[in-house]
Amino acid sequence: MCYDLAFSSSIESIFRYIPALTGTDIRFEPTFHKVAQGYPKWPVVINDKGDMKLLSFEWGVIPNYMKTPEDVKKGRKWMVNARSEKVLDGNAYWSRIRRNRCLVPATGFFEHREVPGWKNKVPYYIRVKDRELFFIAGLYNYSHIPHPETGELPGTFTLLTRDANDVMRRIHNGGENAGRMPLMLPAELEEEWLSPALSDNGLQQILQYALPSEALEYRTVNSVRKAKPDDESVIESKVYEGLPAL
Repeated sequence: MCYDLAFSSSIESIFRYIPALTGTDIRFEPTFHKVAQGYPKWPVVINDKGDMKLLSFEWGVIPNYMKTPEDVKKGRKWMVNARSEKVLDGNAYWSRIRRNRCLVPATGFFEHREVPGWKNKVPYYIRVKDRELFFIAGLYNYSHIPHPETGELPGTFTLLTRDANDVMRRIHNGGENAGRMPLMLPAELEEEWLSPALSDNGLQQILQYALPSEALEYRTVNSVRKAKPDDESVIESKVYEGLPAL
């Protein structure tokens, strides 16, 4: 799955990739690492009745079947990612909100590799080649539970994941969610993903898209499971002596 994300670029860079975006005054400080289960605020792009908007949503959908703050505290951690295969599954919650599509900008993400005989997994930082940033397909929903301080109903989102390509399958090779990667979209599918006119057949075609291995670059880094400054040192390359090649 995808629980660790970076967006180290500026808000203005999103407008360069999606010129149709309307102006916004959202504040977002560049970050080299945020973990999903902290439910951080993140910039997301939505199509609001034909207007492309950049908004600040919380990572981790709060579905309407979570009736109390206690329900949210217990179950929200499972709502930060959604399997793309569930989006058109009529029995799944994600199918019910499949019209609420968003783009989640990122400059990179982190995944961990199991190596036989090694005690700890090896962390990798992965990004899309030749792009300052890229977009991950997502779904969003407005919470029905008001924010305890502001009384507002916060926007929330989840990232879609799919079966991994070859290189990501070799990196994300352990755990119950092994062999998954974010649903990263190419430029030609980004705005189509947000189109209100997108049919379920068109949606299925996008959900089946897999970014090829050669479009990614990756490097080993220090652990992101330990507290550290939120700066470029988080994504600096680290050599692990004796690490077998992928």
